[in-house]
Amino acid sequence: MSDRPGVDPVRRGWTCSRDVAAVDSTTGPLDMRLLNTRSPSVARCFDALLGGKDNYAVDRAVVDAALEVSPGLVTATVDHREWLMRVVRYLAQNVGIDQFLDIGSGLPAPENTHQVAQRANPDAVVVYVDHDPMVHSHGQALLADNDHTHFAFADLTRPAELLAMPAIARNIDLSRPVALLQGATLQHVSDGQRPHRVMAEYVAALAPGSYVAVSHLHRPEEAAHAETAARLEKLMLAELGTGWFRDREEITALFDGTEITEPGLTRAADWWPDGPRLRSLVPAQNLLLCGVGRKP
Repeated sequence: MSDRPGVDPVRRGWTCSRDVAAVDSTTGPLDMRLLNTRSPSVARCFDALLGGKDNYAVDRAVVDAALEVSPGLVTATVDHREWLMRVVRYLAQNVGIDQFLDIGSGLPAPENTHQVAQRANPDAVVVYVDHDPMVHSHGQALLADNDHTHFAFADLTRPAELLAMPAIARNIDLSRPVALLQGATLQHVSDGQRPHRVMAEYVAALAPGSYVAVSHLHRPEEAAHAETAARLEKLMLAELGTGWFRDREEITALFDGTEITEPGLTRAADWWPDGPRLRSLVPAQNLLLCGVGRKP
């Protein structure tokens, strides 16, 4: 797949540490002048799809346009969120992981990583990472009274810098197993930024016994789904400047250095659901693949 250039991200409501100094929960508040409410942002569009209130008309306009292309996106987005929380619960409760690094955490939802992990283990440590100023602001307020939960504002495409940030280096012990969550993040890393190499750098930094959870926009082989994926990608690149769909082989490569656990790379609804399926799948649920890998 060739690299497809997008729109300047600063004009589209989101920034990264190339453009602003990286900060974390140990260094004080972020300059909220970085917040751009005139252009849509990825985090706020996800919030709108989840029925949240931390979004603006400009974000909802993008969501409405996306729903015209694929009406089931709300179902697929909720489905993805539920998958991520099942992963956290499984790793904290069944595997015994007590350190979680949630990259691209997004705006707070009714259930969040720290709540699920700390329900299973009150001593579990969670560090959220995002580069959206609004996410940082809401995260700081949400986590003010939680000593085991922290926030870092950073660019995920610079793993070494990210892992060295005080909020992470002081609270995540990389010599012990960690759960690294990349929920719908690497789809915002262009081919030119080499997402496979970015992910490989994270995996190399993790101790044996660590787990990685990755979800990614999927370009299926089936013609109808592939056409929908192409239309959504075009819309996302035009409106958000980011959002690349990749095929199964490309997404599988993001797990290099780990062993993908059962049930493999699947639709979110098929990854160890909590019970029998009570409703039929919608086409949009084929546009995302999810999986969990263990570093041997």
